[in-house]
Amino acid sequence: MKAVVLARVSTEEQKEAGNSLPAQQARLISYIERNNFKLIKEFIFDESASKENRKKFGKVIDFLKEQKETVALCCDKIDRLSRDFLIGVIELEKLRREGRIELHFASDGIHRIHKDSNAGELLIFNILLSASQNFANSISDNTKRAFERKRAVGEITGQPPIGYKSVPLDKNKRTRSDVVFDPIKASVVKKLFEVYATGNYSITTLWEEVKRLGLRAKNGKLIARSVIEHILNDEFYYGIAYSKKYGLRYPHRYKPLITKELFEKCRDIRTGRKKKPSQMTAKPFIFRGLITCKNCGCLMSPELKKGRFIYYSCTNAKGNCKKVYVPEKELLEPVYKVLEDLQLSDKHIQEITEGLRALEQDEGVFHKSQMKALKAEYDTIEDRISKSYDNLCDGRITNDMYDKKLKEWKERQEVLLTEIQNHSDADEDFYLTANTVLKLAQRAAEIFKSSEVTEKRQLLNYLLQNCQMDGKKLEFSLRNPFNRILEISNRPTLLPR
Repeated sequence: MKAVVLARVSTEEQKEAGNSLPAQQARLISYIERNNFKLIKEFIFDESASKENRKKFGKVIDFLKEQKETVALCCDKIDRLSRDFLIGVIELEKLRREGRIELHFASDGIHRIHKDSNAGELLIFNILLSASQNFANSISDNTKRAFERKRAVGEITGQPPIGYKSVPLDKNKRTRSDVVFDPIKASVVKKLFEVYATGNYSITTLWEEVKRLGLRAKNGKLIARSVIEHILNDEFYYGIAYSKKYGLRYPHRYKPLITKELFEKCRDIRTGRKKKPSQMTAKPFIFRGLITCKNCGCLMSPELKKGRFIYYSCTNAKGNCKKVYVPEKELLEPVYKVLEDLQLSDKHIQEITEGLRALEQDEGVFHKSQMKALKAEYDTIEDRISKSYDNLCDGRITNDMYDKKLKEWKERQEVLLTEIQNHSDADEDFYLTANTVLKLAQRAAEIFKSSEVTEKRQLLNYLLQNCQMDGKKLEFSLRNPFNRILEISNRPTLLPR
């Protein structure tokens, strides 16, 4: 059989580690010789499997598609193949099912995945591949956690709005920044709210007044009319920060520019009415906000009848649907069935766990090399800051030059500190998270039945995706890797003895 070698590292540091390119290449050549394969091509490169633009990996796919007979694609380990299901692996899987390629892994417990691989082999392969993808995703998750920690103590995770500015919290070390009033713009923004609260100004006339007062954007240009509306809508000025990416509101720790009463007065003038909180939002419902109408895309809204019966119907915000009520107990029936089917035997959990443990060791090398590089870059920036300060004191650079570079360097250091913490957390969480997923799959039905409504909602958010109501029928899919576990659970006769 013809063979193609694929060896890959993600960083410069990995080139010197145990999974360096020469080390991978040597193991693969030895593997090919033991199996009497004929080597026809080698792809040796350093490229992250998490990048959107994987041009070099794309060349591997193109070469395999050109072959007229079955080819063995040989990698050192599964995580050297890919950490992203959406890039590359889907095309490789198609070629495998067509019998055009076989996947060989020289240093993993699963050495060969081919067209006729049984369900048990495919299950373990898919779970280990999911674990590799989980590693890449954990970096993103830990970044979110870092921002959550900032929000927990009232810190913002972006730039402050007009009227505030960031300043070094410690003028000597300059390792953190604080947010204070801008001495020029703060008074103008406050005046903006006070003037609008009189009710004698429209947004347009207020814009003209603000231009007369000289309020400018951060780039020095006159602000646009839309900025006035954004300022009047920004709760930051009275003490509430907002994370647009995650849709979260939280109290910040910085000094408010105006009172909440003044903000609400301006809001009432702008909207022409006072908004009353909905009583329904305080009531817990399992599927609230989780299901959309397949016909129009609007949310399915819960209603309580006779104090104890819960029904869901389309909000019909677009006016395209007929009102159809579906009892919550009927929506739970397919959910219970899936949760009961979502089980693995202790034997298969043990096999997969052993594979994860071996994979964890390889990921540990990656974490250490990454943290070393991040710390080195952080120290390099710190040295640049020190030298730049000396140049400032000696008059070789201006204050503006120093402040501009200092801001750039400190922002980069903030990113580096977050990434260092992310790798530290991911190194610990990698194996534990994957193993927890398997245990959760085994006890999902039991956990769901014994949980309160809020806990049931959290579990469904973790397991389900694409929940839609087609008439009275609930349709959904399971998130990866639970969908793969369910696929095997529904075909027990194909499991290996």
